[in-house]
Amino acid sequence: MPRQSSHVIATPTRSAEKPNRPRDPVASGERDAAHNRSASFNYFLLDKVEAGIALRGTEVKSIRQGQANLKDAYGLIKDGEAFLLNVHIGPYSHGNIANHDALRTRKLLLHKEEVRRLHGKTQIKGHTLIPTRLYFRNGRVKCELAVAKGKQDWDKRETEKRREADRESRAAINASKHRASRA
Repeated sequence: MPRQSSHVIATPTRSAEKPNRPRDPVASGERDAAHNRSASFNYFLLDKVEAGIALRGTEVKSIRQGQANLKDAYGLIKDGEAFLLNVHIGPYSHGNIANHDALRTRKLLLHKEEVRRLHGKTQIKGHTLIPTRLYFRNGRVKCELAVAKGKQDWDKRETEKRREADRESRAAINASKHRASRA
């Protein structure tokens, strides 16, 4: 004969909990932590690769606060390992004496096969590794690296002319749509 229980298990009510705040868009991965805008202007971006970065805790917190800058940064492959140089990550505001250096060399976390492939591509004259953006994926900081070829001045002028033409054509299309909706 089965036992009967005389007590009732109460389920907790949710009204006692605090309402959840929306998560920071940088930390949740919805928005980039840092973006290298000058990379596409100064280089032809050929091939892109995602890499992890070996960081210290205060560096991750600074990146979450938006204190990373990729403007003069570049990648380097040395002795079968990939490194990221000249990435400026500002000091953490609540850090102590053990805070990180802003411009230290950081190791990139890539598989050996990826490092070999990137090393082969960067051996071609005029090609280099340029970080294009920093972002969060599953709570970890990732760096998007691009194999890039430097642009000449006339390439930059051509790119600027193309952008200006696209901007003017979009403005003309929007103006015609606006006139058509008013009529």
